[in-house]
Amino acid sequence: MKLLRTIALDPSDTFVFDVAAEPGDWAVSGAFRFCDRDPAKLDGKDRSAFRSGFLGVQSWGWSTLAQIVPATEDDCRTLVELLASQLVERFGAPDLAAARLAAEEEVAFAQSLCTHPVGALIAVHRSAGDGEVRESFRRLQLREGQRHGKAFSFMEVVDDTETDGDLDLAKLSEERPHR
Repeated sequence: MKLLRTIALDPSDTFVFDVAAEPGDWAVSGAFRFCDRDPAKLDGKDRSAFRSGFLGVQSWGWSTLAQIVPATEDDCRTLVELLASQLVERFGAPDLAAARLAAEEEVAFAQSLCTHPVGALIAVHRSAGDGEVRESFRRLQLREGQRHGKAFSFMEVVDDTETDGDLDLAKLSEERPHR
């Protein structure tokens, strides 16, 4: 079994998001956090969380990246219970039984994202249109022999389109001029 944990390759999440997830926190997509908000009206750090954040379940903060990690059945049960209690305490779920059902669905969805090998990094891109939220997930590909390090240097975003497939950060940084 595999699940997602937040990862911080540099301190950028601490200023990109209102609340940054703690590194190593169990992670889920977290799109449900925006179900009662109009994505078109989000700005600043809320917009960043909507567009590119994984929810750290314990910290209730956001992470740009999640890492696929091995997990046990006990880890999965613990994650479901933790998310269920957070849904009651922080999100207003009517009771723990209803929250547990929602948490089980959210954790199952996170598990479905873990098709790549353990250690792979996953990024999310969300967009809204025609009354629905779309999520696309990409595996970040490192060059052979390259280790996780600082993932990002700040570059101007030239094209903000949705694409499918893997994203090679090293190749992307070579293609764009650094400032």
